[in-house]
Amino acid sequence: MWETGVSRGGNRPAGQAQGRRKQVVPGGMAAVPVQPCDLVTVPARQGLEAVDILRLRDGVGPVLHDGACDTLGFLVPAGTADGWDVPGSACTQTYGRAGAPGGVAEPPVTGTGWLVPPEGAGAAATDPAVLRAALGEAARTIEAVDRCQ
Repeated sequence: MWETGVSRGGNRPAGQAQGRRKQVVPGGMAAVPVQPCDLVTVPARQGLEAVDILRLRDGVGPVLHDGACDTLGFLVPAGTADGWDVPGSACTQTYGRAGAPGGVAEPPVTGTGWLVPPEGAGAAATDPAVLRAALGEAARTIEAVDRCQ
């Protein structure tokens, strides 16, 4: 498994901590909540750092990547876009849902794929305040690394 949560095999879904149990629906698939969501989009480098930070703290929800892997998108609760003001990011309404009945999770935005799928996430959506803090920490980490080069 990569540190960013992309599963390359193994017995656990990406982002699922050992010992945590997921609700299972008939047929053995993890239950994926269906809920409206907004999408916070950030540059991939900052997003990958934030995913690692959130995974360490058990707070990462589903995360999308675009086809070129230039950006990452964090699913957040609907309504987040109304007050989002973090520089270097954008928050938009997706008019989609964070999951689908029966545990089949399709990305709510066309042209994307899951970096952290809903069934492997630690939450149905990333808490906006927690994401804001993780993005700030990620930006400071990247700035420090860049100064050392």
